[in-house]
Amino acid sequence: MSQPIRVALVGYGYWGPNYARIFGELPGSEVAAICEVAPDRRQRAVQKHPLIAAPRDLSELLRRPDVDAVVISTPASTHYEVALAALRSGRHVLVEKPLALSVAHCEELAALAERSGRVLMVAHTFLYNAGIRKMKECIGAPDFGRVYYLHATRTNLGPIRNDVNAVWDLAPHDVSIFNYLLGQQPRWASAVGSSVLSNFREDVAFVTLGYADGVIGNIHVSWADPNKVRKVVAVGSGRRVVFDDLNVGEHVRVYEKGVAVGESSADSFGEFKLLVRDGDIISPRIEASEPLKNQCAEFLASIRTGDKPLSDARFGASVVRTLLAIDASMRDHGAAREVSA
Repeated sequence: MSQPIRVALVGYGYWGPNYARIFGELPGSEVAAICEVAPDRRQRAVQKHPLIAAPRDLSELLRRPDVDAVVISTPASTHYEVALAALRSGRHVLVEKPLALSVAHCEELAALAERSGRVLMVAHTFLYNAGIRKMKECIGAPDFGRVYYLHATRTNLGPIRNDVNAVWDLAPHDVSIFNYLLGQQPRWASAVGSSVLSNFREDVAFVTLGYADGVIGNIHVSWADPNKVRKVVAVGSGRRVVFDDLNVGEHVRVYEKGVAVGESSADSFGEFKLLVRDGDIISPRIEASEPLKNQCAEFLASIRTGDKPLSDARFGASVVRTLLAIDASMRDHGAAREVSA
């Protein structure tokens, strides 16, 4: 394809301006249209981008012949319908997480994209974060040893969503990170949540995910915590790796410390010799890059080459399966729920 890929944006809220900037900057792409139904945000888009078409609704946008791909950054409850219409019109699609709110809708969208030969990518942006990439590299190294568990904390004062709870808003980031780091989706989920702000949706939750080989993943999300935290920890028998998204100077720290069970038994019955390894704390060099731009660049590359993106529809569906199991567990006060295959 020698011509630029013409991208249309649906939604000009928080992410829309970022997508407009990035697709305007990336070589081989251009922003052809911005569709926003809210009058104030549409006016803002028109003022910021006066030379870009601003159709008033999705049907008007999809009738345009100068659109190759659609980027969807609308409320989560609308993702399925907008993505379905865009795929049916023959466009490639990049949609904000989650892909949809049901497994059936995720599978329908994935199957449609595959049949039509169109790229359907889910914006799990942390998979394109250089710090998370470095974390996966560290976990895969022999010195890390056996993975014991993962832990993530994602807290702040809001912003409170009107269509989904804090789990669906925040936990997709950490579920996608866990699945990426481990190369699998969890087998079961157990969670408890509470609506401490009385907004009829869980705004705080504590989640435990069970992966193969006894690996546990724990996630804490909250809209009600005044301390903003964006941290992921992986603990292994040889090392501990910490990703802190808010620590600009040291996004990743590697603790060359660990503990493993030795082969020989100790003197006391039922005890084992623990092998404690003490070492340095390292801050590896992380190449500076913008995760959202990396993600958008892979979307354009997938359109041109036909290769599947890392966060394709099947990956996005695995995250939704996990979120649904978490919801089911919260309704049953923490009882473990299987994550469907």
